[in-house]
Amino acid sequence: MTDYHYEKEQDSSALWIKDRPPVSLSGVSRFRRWLFPALTATVILIVIIALGASNMKTSNRLWSVEQSVSNLSNIIQSLNASLQRAQEAAEDAERLRTAVEDNKRQLVSVSQALEQLSIVDSLSRSVAALKCSLERIINNSSVADRCCPLGWEQFDVSCYFFSSLSLSWNESRVWCDRQEAHLLILHTDKAWDFVTRRTGAELFWVGLSDWRTGRWEWVNHTPYTVERRRWVPGQPDNWAHHGLGPGTEDCAHLNQSGRLNDLHCSTRMRYICQKHSVHV
Repeated sequence: MTDYHYEKEQDSSALWIKDRPPVSLSGVSRFRRWLFPALTATVILIVIIALGASNMKTSNRLWSVEQSVSNLSNIIQSLNASLQRAQEAAEDAERLRTAVEDNKRQLVSVSQALEQLSIVDSLSRSVAALKCSLERIINNSSVADRCCPLGWEQFDVSCYFFSSLSLSWNESRVWCDRQEAHLLILHTDKAWDFVTRRTGAELFWVGLSDWRTGRWEWVNHTPYTVERRRWVPGQPDNWAHHGLGPGTEDCAHLNQSGRLNDLHCSTRMRYICQKHSVHV
């Protein structure tokens, strides 16, 4: 019995030795415990990368949209500026149209005034001619005789106006032009004698100058040859130290002796206008 027990013990010992040792589950458990977080982290990382790439594309698109919006804003501003300029141009055009209309009305008024003035001038001429005719009839003169305007003196076929107003040479020329006349031009001894008897001791501008070409000429641009007998001795001297501004003495006048002298054209003195008398 003891042997059986011993054998039994040996058998169970042998069986125990032959059995495989139990496998440890701690490593597998740790692997399993870390596997899910790792996979989760990997997935999250992939998602983050994907989202980052998507966000980059979205950011680029947003930047492109912002640029487009900025360009559109600039275009809108440019269009607004152009619209404002167009409105200002339209306002200027409207003001110009109004000004043109005003000018048209003024021109019509001027035209009407000129017509009335023409009528008045015609009446004045008719009255002057009638007055001249009456004077000729009263004096038993020929009907074919000539007449001069009121305030003008007749000699031969010309009328002469001896001013009491003092002007510069150029102002005198303009005044005579407005009377359909010209500053005095003398060609004959008879005309010289008539004028110089009338001027007396006064100074009068005549239509003689050299300012235009440097050569003496009458106001109708007829050349003039200097006659020493008609000039004050030593004249014309073209004096430059007159203290009356730039230029020399380029205009001629009659002095107290009835002879010519040159002076600076800005000097103010009386003047003589001349024009043809008219038949009545």
